[in-house]
Parts: sequence; C-alpha cells; structure tokens
Amino acid sequence: MTIMEQLLNPIAIPRMVKVRQCFQAPEIDDVPEAVRAALRDANVMQRIVSGDRVAVAVGSRGVADIAIMVRETVRAIKAAGGHPFIVPAMGSHGGATAEGQREVLAQLGVTEDTIEAPIRSSMDVIELGRLPNGLPVYIDKHAYEADKIVVVNRIKPHTAFRGPVESGLMKMITIGLGKQKGAEAAHAFSFKYMAEHVPEMAKLVLASAPIVFGLGSIENAYDRPARIVAVPAEQLEEMEPALLLEAKRLMPRLLFDDIDVLIVEEIGKDISGDGMDPNITGRYATPYASGGPQISRIVVLGLTDKTHGNATGIGMADMTTRKAFGAIDWDKGYANALTSTVVSVIKVPMVLESEELAIKAAIKTCNAFDLDKVRVLRIRNTLHLEEIWISENMLPEAMAHPDIQCDPGSGRKRS
Repeated sequence: MTIMEQLLNPIAIPRMVKVRQCFQAPEIDDVPEAVRAALRDANVMQRIVSGDRVAVAVGSRGVADIAIMVRETVRAIKAAGGHPFIVPAMGSHGGATAEGQREVLAQLGVTEDTIEAPIRSSMDVIELGRLPNGLPVYIDKHAYEADKIVVVNRIKPHTAFRGPVESGLMKMITIGLGKQKGAEAAHAFSFKYMAEHVPEMAKLVLASAPIVFGLGSIENAYDRPARIVAVPAEQLEEMEPALLLEAKRLMPRLLFDDIDVLIVEEIGKDISGDGMDPNITGRYATPYASGGPQISRIVVLGLTDKTHGNATGIGMADMTTRKAFGAIDWDKGYANALTSTVVSVIKVPMVLESEELAIKAAIKTCNAFDLDKVRVLRIRNTLHLEEIWISENMLPEAMAHPDIQCDPGSGRKRS
C-alpha cells in the first residue's frame, strides 16, 4: 500500500444518486429553416452581389449545429451570386497554426464537403490600425482581401470578464478574425480592460473591413439552438447586448449552491474555452468575472478526446488523475496561456494515481464539518448538466426543489 493509499484509505466515498435538472429550454425544431428565416428577416442577403468573394468566419467552439448554420449561410451566399469560402476565426486556437485551425474546424464538422465551400486557413494578418492606447487591431488576410465578410458564432457569457458584449459576434470580429496576433493584442492589458477593448477594436474593424452581417445563435440549457438571428454589421453594437442577456437567462447551472466536492468527468476546449466553464463551477481564472456556486474542492478525472491534449482549465481543479495528467499536450495549453496572459488555467493540481484516490483526496481536504455528510456532486462536463449525480444525503434537498426530478432507485456508488 502506497503512502497515498494509507492516508486516504479511511475516507469513504458516499453513495451517489442520479437526479435530473430541469431548465426552461426553448428549442428550434428546424435549424436550416431557422437560418434561412433569420437571413430573410434581417434582409441581409441583398448586401451580397453577383461575383462577390465572401469570407465566412467560423470559430473553434462547440457551437450546436455549427456545420448546418455555416452550410445554410454558404448556400444563401451562392444563391445571391456570391462565391463563399471559410476562414477559421479562432485567435490562437488549434496550436496557433493554419493546419491546426483547419483541424479544429474538421472536429466541429466544418469541412469543405459538409459546408460546400473551400476553407482558406492562414495565420497571416493585416494591421488595420491602433486604439488610442496603442493596441494594434488585426484581421485575417484572406478575409480582408475578400469583397464581403460574414461572421458566424454563438453568443454567450464569457468566462473571464463581464461587459455589455462578451463571447459572440463582436469578440469574434476582434479576437477570432485577428488570429494569434489579434488575440495577443486584445489580451495584452489583461481581462480587466477586455469589456472596453472588444467593442472598441470591433468598431475599428467594422469601419475598415467589408463585414456585412453576423449570424448569431443562442443556445438553451441542453446545448441546443434556442434562437438564430442575423444582425447587420452596423447594428451589432446595439443588438448584441440584449442577445447576451437572453443567452445568460437560458444557460444551465447547478441547482445546488453549496458543494463540498464537485467531480468533473471530463474537461476540454470543445466544452469551454476554459476547459470547464467557470460560469458553472464558480471558479474563475481572473477577478473580472464572478457568479456560480460555492465549491470547496473540484476533481477533474480526464480530458475529452476532441481537446487533443489541451488541458486548459485543469489549473482551476484541486485534484486530477495520473491518466488525465498523462494525456496533456503542454504546448497547446501553453500557446493559449501565452496569448491570453492567463497562466493559472494551465497549472497542475494534485495528481493522484486513480479516480478513487483523487475523489478521496478532495473529500479529505474539503473542510466539511462532518465527512459522513459531505456534499458531493458529479457531472459529465459543464456543457451537459441535465443528468447529474449527488451524494445521497443531498436527496431531501433535491426532492424539495421544483426543478429537480429524483430517481432514488438509480443510486449506486461511483468512484
């Protein structure tokens, strides 16, 4: 028996019960038709004229039905006589390489075959100008040389700052289309000023580049499209704040406020830019965002396959497993950290040999008054929060909650 096993052997993992969290969840039944309707309602396709070369900017997040949204946009551009092509708009993601960004798109289902248009991936950028404080503003060279630019993205709360606009169309215009250099510039003065810099930089891009509209989606608590809207370029600054408020209202959350131990089965860049969404865990890498439950200890058991070793976010955990540690591709996470200037997300928590030991270590150190009544919650990841596991002692609280459905018969010990 190892020293860790000796220290943790007396710690009991509580019996766990599966429950279902229920959220208000409007959902689009027909996504292709919703895209077509959004384009019609906003009357934006008249901005594409026959012969236009149109760059369609697509990001790196796991946006629900992103391939469908992009494909329908491509088809609409072709119907208007344009010649669309895809430009990866993801800052430094994909290892900050052209091939890496093309691979990220492929993982999201965005390929030349599926979206019926070529992909032009490059890290080359054009400097469009500078803010009064000297920050340079960049844009992808392929996009800048196009006749028109369309931006496709999801609108949601950011994980590291709060402002009228956070993650969405204007951020993609500045950081996504700016590639690695643009992302690096936007983050240079830290997230403290991001709420100011994103709209300022976006306005400079909008004034200098041929962006004609953005196609934005808002997702419900079950990771499905709840609304799709086309926004003319000149209305982005005015309309996006209201869309962000709607996105915040619909996002999922943990319906328990005080948690001793949160077990997260997997983290990854396909789940959140921070691996596990701080809006869900309450663990933020910067002091410029807040909200969420109070959690004493967080355990990360593994990485998603689609993150390909990028363990950004593991630094927000307290314990992890040897298996997760061994799957880390350090360069990928470091590239993100160096660009964003946030390094806490790629630090290493306590590494234990097994899932059982990692969970026991979290329980032992959570400072609960009575470890026999420790409040443990287990989730697959921060994107899928419908079915979760809670320690059996939390069941009365769950049964009294109007938005939780309990299934006590599913109780079983998990480690």
